Amino acid sequence: MSTAAVPARTGQVLADLLPASRVRDAALVLGGAAFTGIAAQIAVPVPGSPVPVTGQTFAALLVGTALGARRGLLSLMLYAVAGVAGMPWFAEGGSGAGAPSFGYVLGMLLASAAVGALARRGADRDVWRMAGTMLLGEAVIYAVGVPYLALTTGMSASAAVAAGLTPFLIGDLLKAALAMGALPTAWKFAGKR
Repeated sequence: MSTAAVPARTGQVLADLLPASRVRDAALVLGGAAFTGIAAQIAVPVPGSPVPVTGQTFAALLVGTALGARRGLLSLMLYAVAGVAGMPWFAEGGSGAGAPSFGYVLGMLLASAAVGALARRGADRDVWRMAGTMLLGEAVIYAVGVPYLALTTGMSASAAVAAGLTPFLIGDLLKAALAMGALPTAWKFAGKR
């Protein structure tokens, strides 16, 4: 394996600019899980909803985009498994699979892989493509999280949408806007855009 970073090209994600090794990949996966766990502690309760606004979804999508589908998925799998095993790093220091918000964690697994696959195709290098990538990732998270919320709480589908989707849309647009600038800018600073 090469010890030097290679010039960026389609098919690479930001993490690929680092010298390739198994140690690098393991550190990136562990770091991605830890970053998501730390970001989950940024939590603001939403009145009328058992799901808080957190930095967790933003972190999960950044991890997937920056690390790529495989490493991003492994990071979120590690995050989920450790949280189910009792590590208190889900939103608001929670753990376990019984919380109504656990469906969002499951959605993040799929979303990290989806945005990572799009990043490999260059979607993280342009502001507008990055916006679409993040919005797609958020949609995947909600596609799993909202039905799980309804199932675990006994809410109707419309009540679950009102409690687990609608209050978060403005925040998700802000998160997408941050990502729109962050990743394309990182490529620009790396001089590899």
